[in-house]
Amino acid sequence: MKTRLAVRTLSFVPILLGAAILSLSCGGGATLQPPPTAGFKLVWSDEFNGADGSSPDSSKWTYDIGGNGWGNNELECYTNRRQNAQIKGGNLVITAQKEIYTGSDGVTRNYTSARLKTQGLFTQPYGRFEASIKIPAGQGMWPAFWMLGNDITTNGWPKCGEIDIMENIGKEPGTVHGSLHSSSTVTQTSDASAPFSLPAGQNFADAFHLYAVEWEPGTVRFYVDSNLYATFTQSQWPSGGTWSFDHPFFILLNVAVGGNWPGPPDNTTVFPQQMLVDYVHVYTKM
Repeated sequence: MKTRLAVRTLSFVPILLGAAILSLSCGGGATLQPPPTAGFKLVWSDEFNGADGSSPDSSKWTYDIGGNGWGNNELECYTNRRQNAQIKGGNLVITAQKEIYTGSDGVTRNYTSARLKTQGLFTQPYGRFEASIKIPAGQGMWPAFWMLGNDITTNGWPKCGEIDIMENIGKEPGTVHGSLHSSSTVTQTSDASAPFSLPAGQNFADAFHLYAVEWEPGTVRFYVDSNLYATFTQSQWPSGGTWSFDHPFFILLNVAVGGNWPGPPDNTTVFPQQMLVDYVHVYTKM
């Protein structure tokens, strides 16, 4: 797989935006796990309850490795080192560090981080995908919880489809984005994206929040905590675009540094920065 094909496009077409409602997450601590959504059954999860300092469960997660820019001119080298991804305090901790590092691909970068994925280990079409996450902060930081179609190795990106459950760029500390990306016959990609913002003065990096999608044939709904803020449908997909959200996808968690969208870190950015993931749950419709 040429993982550089998993490009994160910057072209956004918002449709069917839901109202942004006050976040219900408690400040400072992990979000209390909500009761299972009515009509859904838990089928896959990781609670990250391993020993402190241990690596993520290799039966559930593997890694993307390297510093090739990942199609976005990102500045980090992704590694599988515990310095960049480990279990601590019941969380998966992904750490972005400022350090000169040469990866196995021979590329030398000034930052390291980690990009975990379930590719080859777990995929699923449709259901509810959710994670409780406390994101990092600072100019140039780009944390994400997202999914790619498992046919990326044969069809490539963007034909495989991409579901961005949560993305944040550090210069927007109070806003996250949910997006869909696919192929198009008239533009580079076909896209739908919507932002969700906290009340003025509140930042996502200050607390855990629950990020989720509920995905069914022809429809993907986006949530922050208990708030439904966007619904994207096949019937309203952009003209010339392909609805590529009808087959199994795998999950990714990563913290990028720099890139076309967030821009590079500056002298206000403090390193290291960490993304804490309390749990990831996947449900199917009963």
